[in-house]
Amino acid sequence: MASDELNKFAARYAKAWCGRDPKKVAAFFAENGSISINSGPPAVGRAAIAKEAQAFMTTFPDMVVTFDKLEPRGEATEFHWTLIGTNTGPGGTGKRVRVGGYELWTIDNDGLIAESKGHFDSAEYERQLNHGVDG
Repeated sequence: MASDELNKFAARYAKAWCGRDPKKVAAFFAENGSISINSGPPAVGRAAIAKEAQAFMTTFPDMVVTFDKLEPRGEATEFHWTLIGTNTGPGGTGKRVRVGGYELWTIDNDGLIAESKGHFDSAEYERQLNHGVDG
């Protein structure tokens, strides 16, 4: 995928995360694509990926995900993002969160994500869940 196409793809992907429809996030993945977060077990297939997306959408009903940049990494691409939201989902703390991270994407021949390995600072994320961005 050409870099201009990949940038447009990444912008649409970030927008899908903001749209409250987890199936739209999953549609960016190959039928048997996968996503893992911080070296956790992969969610494989669009239904499982949608479930992962739904968990974030439920935790942060006002979630905004911004597309920050793409960085080539050999045969893969790093999609850098920032998540901003308030933890007002069920059992939430009501605290505001702003955390950045990236997904290491492998794109398949159809231009979809075959594999995504997501990474973010989980200690900082937990701190913000409990104390807020500035707490």
